[in-house]
Amino acid sequence: MRRLAGVLLLAAYPAAADIYTPTRVIRAKEVIGPGDVVRHVSDMAGPDAVIGLEARLTLYPNQPIRTGDVGPPAIVERNQVVTLTFATGGLRIATDGRVLDRGAAGDMVRVINLSSRTSVSGRVHENGWIEVE
Repeated sequence: MRRLAGVLLLAAYPAAADIYTPTRVIRAKEVIGPGDVVRHVSDMAGPDAVIGLEARLTLYPNQPIRTGDVGPPAIVERNQVVTLTFATGGLRIATDGRVLDRGAAGDMVRVINLSSRTSVSGRVHENGWIEVE
């Protein structure tokens, strides 16, 4: 039986990455503006990577902003009344529902159908209505 020995080569390449830190305390659910962050370390593009995103938790000055700390701004808020739609084939049904979770465009949220009092899940659309899947 013949064995093949693998060789692992680790190169000492510098890991270039943008690190953004807040210039002020940014509370959870706040949208980040151009003067709210500063970039450190890399030669890559500016802080556009986080501007316009919403803080998921409180961000503090001089602490790096991690990927999970920010996300797209929420379009629907908890307890907001929205239009629910369901479409299949040629059938389209629309009714009102109350959102149980905050959500950004593309997020799945739970909603209570106000007519039937049934809890359903649906995807948030950019204009604020929710498509039940």
